Amino acid sequence: MASHRRPKQPSRARVSVITATAAAAVAVTTQAAQADEPSDPSKEEVKSKVDKLYEDAEAATEKYNGAKAKQSKLQKEVGNLQDSVARGQGELNDLRDGLGTMATAQYRNGGVDPSVKLFLSSDPDGYLDKAATLDQLSAKQTAALEKIQSKQRSLSQQRTEAKGKLSDLSETRKSLGEKKKKIQGKLSEARELLNTLSEKERAELAEKEESANQDSGERAGDAPPASGRAGAALAAAKGKLGSPYVWGATGPSSFDCSGLTSWAYSQAGVSLPRTSQAQSSAGTQISRDELKPGDLVFFYSDLHHVGLYAGNGQMVHAPKPGASVRFESMDNMPYQFGVRVG
Repeated sequence: MASHRRPKQPSRARVSVITATAAAAVAVTTQAAQADEPSDPSKEEVKSKVDKLYEDAEAATEKYNGAKAKQSKLQKEVGNLQDSVARGQGELNDLRDGLGTMATAQYRNGGVDPSVKLFLSSDPDGYLDKAATLDQLSAKQTAALEKIQSKQRSLSQQRTEAKGKLSDLSETRKSLGEKKKKIQGKLSEARELLNTLSEKERAELAEKEESANQDSGERAGDAPPASGRAGAALAAAKGKLGSPYVWGATGPSSFDCSGLTSWAYSQAGVSLPRTSQAQSSAGTQISRDELKPGDLVFFYSDLHHVGLYAGNGQMVHAPKPGASVRFESMDNMPYQFGVRVG
């Protein structure tokens, strides 16, 4: 007969061991899954990443500003050359007309000089290079022909120069497009990062930054007043506190960093170059201990940021996208040196 005995049940001790083992396995699996999934960054981490993106965007902006300034210069040079070529061509036509009139007069007096006839009927450059032929011309004819030759060579040089500058202009425009795309990419990435924060977290960061700026303003307010052109430039910059940072902007309603400094000094009657790197050579380089209100102050190893010293270790500057012209401690960025203009 078949056995109908009940299967032996596991002991309580054995069940406990199995349960504990299963629980441990679940815990390990959960921990591994959590390790594979990155945790959401804190608002401080997001701010740090956003600040770095803004720094990169500002560095790209100064390169963009440099390329744009080069483009403007090239456009002006090309325009001047084209105007000069047009005027020169008119002068050359007048000289040729004069030589034709000379030939007509010779014809009436018994025939055109063979040398003049040859010049008028062949390539002038090829003909004029044969110096021996000039001996057959009168002094007046020789002078006229030499003047034509000089004008032709000058026009040829100007056309070649204009062609080279037009090529440079085309490359500069292409570079501008690439730099603009890079800036926009950095700013877009920064916006996406900021949008990962809650509205409350963004407000807390903004409040903390505003508080620091107010402290900087109060400290700068205790500094002795600036004088001269530097003082006038600083006063102009202070008058733009709260104006938004816009990359590539030079005022009067929005600025980037070098746009603010160049605009401020222009109000004091001083013309500064467009970019922060170029402005670093616009005066006498000085150390931090020598700074006086209104001096230019430069930051980062590539000098892609500039502001105006406001006193007591503070500056006025256009800081970054999404922010406005404000006071800020110079210790917030890697200071390089100052420059006293004029």
